[in-house]
Amino acid sequence: MDGFSFYISNTHHIISKFTSFSFTKPIKSPELILKEIKEIFKNEKTLQQDFETVSVVHQNNLSTLVPNQYFKDNDLNKYLKYSVKTITTDLIVYDDLNFIKAKNVYVPFVNINNFIFQNFGEFEYKHHSSILLEKLVLQSDNSLNFFVNISQSLFDIVVLKDSKILFYNIFEYHTKEDFIYYILFTLEQLELSTDKTKVSLIGDINKQSELYQILYTYVRNISFFNSKNSIFNNQAEIERHSNFILLG
Repeated sequence: MDGFSFYISNTHHIISKFTSFSFTKPIKSPELILKEIKEIFKNEKTLQQDFETVSVVHQNNLSTLVPNQYFKDNDLNKYLKYSVKTITTDLIVYDDLNFIKAKNVYVPFVNINNFIFQNFGEFEYKHHSSILLEKLVLQSDNSLNFFVNISQSLFDIVVLKDSKILFYNIFEYHTKEDFIYYILFTLEQLELSTDKTKVSLIGDINKQSELYQILYTYVRNISFFNSKNSIFNNQAEIERHSNFILLG
């Protein structure tokens, strides 16, 4: 809802191009998001070619996790109705998260999917949290890990222990006070120490940002969770903890 990013890789999964665009402010209307994306496609020549495969990631807060034992694929709207405002025409789909024996039920932006199909033909798509959770579970150690993945208007909190998910949620924020409130509240609810809990940051944040400054005021053990992706070796201007969904 606050930008568009893409990368192009070869058959050996070596990334040849990565580009990220930020909107001037977060956009909640799928129609207006599509307008921005169409403008990017019109001006970005590298997107005007054929690709062997295309994968799309939808990043929004219109999702919820459902353990497999409680999941029925004809009840998708029921899983979302208590936490997400949907309308009868919304398409509701799910990603199968075998690594945690759960489903991620969510609302993709159908108009953007249609636009991608018009440009490239068949493609795969997932919710950003499906990718985020899988990458963090695979890369985390057996200690307790408290991850915060930050974008302009949303952030994810993922808490893992022994590579298992203790907590996951997406929060919308408008001020740095919103940001710190949700983090401190989560720590409190999980009975985790603000001094000892290791908090790892990924996404749109650096030491100069007001989000980092207010977080460090209340939480002492914070660090950046850096990617080992080789693209960062040639992209010094991109911080290694940023764009984790695509490059982590």
